[in-house]
Amino acid sequence: MVRRTQNVEEITSCPECNSKHLARDYERGELICEDCGLVLDSTFIDQGPEWRAFDPEQGEKRARTGAPMTYTKHDKGLSTQIGWKNRDSYGKSIPTKNRAQLYRLRKWQRRIRVSNATERNLAFALSELDRMASGMNLPRTVRETAAMIYRRAVNKNLIRGRSIEGVVAASLYAACRQSNVPRTLDEVANTSRVGRKEIGRTYRFMTRELNLRLLPTSPQDYVSRFCSELKLSGAVHAQSIEILKRAEKEELTSGRGPTGVAAAAIYVSSIKCNQRRTQREVADVAGVTEVTIRNRYKELTDKLGIDIEI
Repeated sequence: MVRRTQNVEEITSCPECNSKHLARDYERGELICEDCGLVLDSTFIDQGPEWRAFDPEQGEKRARTGAPMTYTKHDKGLSTQIGWKNRDSYGKSIPTKNRAQLYRLRKWQRRIRVSNATERNLAFALSELDRMASGMNLPRTVRETAAMIYRRAVNKNLIRGRSIEGVVAASLYAACRQSNVPRTLDEVANTSRVGRKEIGRTYRFMTRELNLRLLPTSPQDYVSRFCSELKLSGAVHAQSIEILKRAEKEELTSGRGPTGVAAAAIYVSSIKCNQRRTQREVADVAGVTEVTIRNRYKELTDKLGIDIEI
């Protein structure tokens, strides 16, 4: 017998035998009287203490759900997968006579995960996106954003007449700018199988068709990464940011490439902080030429009145 009530927290005694010995069965989600066995409620939420976890290992053991949904997989990570280990759910080894059947099940499971042309396109494109993002050391948030942009392009049929690699690279470049993790077109082109010109052309087309509102990148966005790759201290980083803020007030950054201006500011700051780096070292990290750095740092020193000893 199950007796339903509106609020489980208000129950203090059994209505049949007036007993106060009530027990919560967290596995079944029931509130039971220990004396007469009456089920007072059968649909309350489990808020037991076993949900708490103090380290990742305990969290995995006590987890009650599967992996979270992700846009970086064509099926959003919701499909099942038969593992490569020949063991059942109890960890016991599969008998030899059943392994051929398990092999066939595994093969057909891989085939039916991709059911139509759209899913086949997504499966290839998202695997290519993951490869490029791994090569550029991009965080998970950027990958999710890029996958979402690519899915929007597929839904609007923007892929027709364009290479999948080009659209993936353009989506990744747009996601980097949207997530404030700037990467240059040259860096994206180096990890993809298409050229810089095609990526830029596809990127402009996608921003127009998908109505993406992306602000221009600032030289300050590149300072942290360039200083890290050049192994410069925090003092150089802070000095570079200060120089770029002054340059922005004087309108010295408008109409100039942000990577070149950032590289010049870092070059000047490294000299002022006695952590000198050569123009060639800074140019290799920033992906610009030494001539660009020379022109930019001369503009900064002349217009901002910075005295450095070359």
